[in-house]
Amino acid sequence: MGVRNGARGVCRADGAARLTCLPPEHRLGRMTMRSAASLALLGAALVTILLVVGFLLDLLNALRGLVPALRLVTSFIYAFAGVGAVVFLYVFRRAQS
Repeated sequence: MGVRNGARGVCRADGAARLTCLPPEHRLGRMTMRSAASLALLGAALVTILLVVGFLLDLLNALRGLVPALRLVTSFIYAFAGVGAVVFLYVFRRAQS
């Protein structure tokens, strides 16, 4: 008789008080490190595109005098961090076999 143990799978009592547990069932399939890195790279690339577009719009608005020039600093830092994350995830994805 098996006892359902949540996310841990099915546990059975064998012999003299020995408990063995079967691995849980994977209903969504198996995600490898490479596919997880690819998914993270895709999300980071989309966010980076938005950050770079925001930086370019802030640059144009600063040139027109609509926003203070100090706003370019924070916008550049955000865009640079996004590009850095994309580069890191790209290199990480390439390192996975």
